[in-house]
Amino acid sequence: MHRTLVLDIVGLSPRHLGAHTPNLTRLAERGAMRPLTPTWPAVTTSVQSSFVTGAAPSEHGIVANGWYFRDLAEVWLWRQSNHLVEGPRLWRTARERFGADLTVAKMFWWYNMYADVDWAVTPRPVYPSDGRKIPSIRSEPPDLRGWLQGELGRFPLFNFWGPTADLKSSAWIAEATRKVIDRDRPGLVLCYLPHLDYDLQRHGPSGPHAVKAAQEIDQVAGDLVDHARGLGYEVVVLSEYGIEAVDQGVHINRALREAGLLRVDLVDTGWELLDGGQSAAFAVADHQIAHVYVSDPQKVSSVKRLLEGLDGVERVLDAEGKRAAGLDHPRSGELVAIAAPGRWFTYYYWLDDAVAPDFARTVDIHRKPGYDPVELFTDPAIKALKLKIGWTLLKKMAGMRYYMDVIPLDDRLVRGSHGRLPSSREAGPVLLSTRTVGATDHMDMTAVYDLLLATMAD
Repeated sequence: MHRTLVLDIVGLSPRHLGAHTPNLTRLAERGAMRPLTPTWPAVTTSVQSSFVTGAAPSEHGIVANGWYFRDLAEVWLWRQSNHLVEGPRLWRTARERFGADLTVAKMFWWYNMYADVDWAVTPRPVYPSDGRKIPSIRSEPPDLRGWLQGELGRFPLFNFWGPTADLKSSAWIAEATRKVIDRDRPGLVLCYLPHLDYDLQRHGPSGPHAVKAAQEIDQVAGDLVDHARGLGYEVVVLSEYGIEAVDQGVHINRALREAGLLRVDLVDTGWELLDGGQSAAFAVADHQIAHVYVSDPQKVSSVKRLLEGLDGVERVLDAEGKRAAGLDHPRSGELVAIAAPGRWFTYYYWLDDAVAPDFARTVDIHRKPGYDPVELFTDPAIKALKLKIGWTLLKKMAGMRYYMDVIPLDDRLVRGSHGRLPSSREAGPVLLSTRTVGATDHMDMTAVYDLLLATMAD
């Protein structure tokens, strides 16, 4: 059996490979490169789950980065339990084929918690009752956390997501992966490097920012690949999706509210909170797709017609459309909307920013009932922004409650998104391998599962 490193470089596309990415380009030239035909939707947790199950979302159940939990009447995004994934697991099948003693490391790969692997690390902030957010990680075994943070310093959570997200988080993850490889020599290593996700959403998939981001991740990934190769590892580099240019959001929940279908709860603080349990229809927005939950089956057709007439919506899938797209699962909405090229879905449901909930202007991925890429920006309308942030951080350091309300509510800031099927193979996801991958000029994403098993085989 060949030890194998699987490196997920988020947002990498064939068009990024070239003179400014010498390490990844060399890997493609010496081994193999294939554009990937993605499963749909092209979002992180859905695609990662297809990689490790060999199945579409209709089978593994990860229909987006989050969904409406009907029994709780709550929207939850970015859950971590591996028990949410249905179907086989790559590492279980590998153990059946190559021996029960095969060891596995999952380094920041999603649905990390409670996976039956030997080493696992994932972001897990600590939230004291005074309102602070303290960067941390969760690990299996538990002492791995202390060892890694003792070697590398505390995980840079605020460089992993938010306005200050940058290369530091991916560099930390890559170095942590290297240390686990050096110490434990896992038979299979799954590593997630998110760096391209940041500036490509902020500034778009082309131009100087994209080139610089590609150069940076090429160096980090190249160092890890070379190190693993020196220890005898085969390497597969892959991506979940390509990021394409956008310039405007689609306020799908506002349209449903204006039609009298979405309900809010006006709480005592003067904020409006989405009330999914009382809504006739509402959307869980996730990049360029939105699951639309319709409580009354008799209203599905009328809601579909309403959304099909909304500017920025390309298609709306009903039950038949979901079956054709591989998205017919009980967790899916009764309808699934797909944004038009150049557009993406906001989660905004209020009609007046004055009654937006307090978390809307913060980085709060768990309380927002939809994905919010605007969290990558600070509000350009705030005067003396650095002074405001500095004062807030002083309160945090003093152990006082603080409110980091620096995130804008302007969908026009976002310049890159994903979720739709790519406009071309050059703009879509890609796979690079140190080994040959067959004669086809592209590969289905669900075939990656078998390719990884073949890579590990003697």
